Amino acid sequence: MAATKKTMEVVRNLDIKRYMGRWYEIASFPSFFQPKNGENTRATYTLREDGTVHVLNETWSNGKRDYIEGTAYKADPSSDEAKLKVKFYVPPFLPLFPVVGDYWVLYIDDDYQYALIGQPSRKYLWILSRHTHISEDIYNMLVEKAKEEGYDVSKLHRTPQSDSPPEVESAPTDTKGIWWFKSLFGK
Repeated sequence: MAATKKTMEVVRNLDIKRYMGRWYEIASFPSFFQPKNGENTRATYTLREDGTVHVLNETWSNGKRDYIEGTAYKADPSSDEAKLKVKFYVPPFLPLFPVVGDYWVLYIDDDYQYALIGQPSRKYLWILSRHTHISEDIYNMLVEKAKEEGYDVSKLHRTPQSDSPPEVESAPTDTKGIWWFKSLFGK
């Protein structure tokens, strides 16, 4: 019988207000719900009055902006652990099928400038930063932390980021959410 993996360590007492704002994806495990050639991928979090978080995920592929919006909330409001649930509707233009995923903050620096995000199955992993690039030392430290938590870091894929992030106004948008279907079928 295979040895069970240890329980993942997550951040405690995350300051949700400090966590809000824009984060750039530095690296991630490729997933079916993101375009394979996505670049300048980022997430913007906005705290709502009811304590939930509005999530806007954006990526650019072939010069076109793809995005999806969702809601994040604490998995257990009474816990001090940074274990969130994120709910999206698939596809975005036909909100019939809620897809709920785990979003665990595994590490964040004291200044809230870079973070390691995972979830219990270890199938998804993200390295996020407030800036479009981070130093190799910080990147390697986050990769080591992921490895310590049982992740197969050989699957990490670096996300291309421009020095100056694209402006939303200048990009054509996939308003129909077609990219969800394309990504499901690997197109």
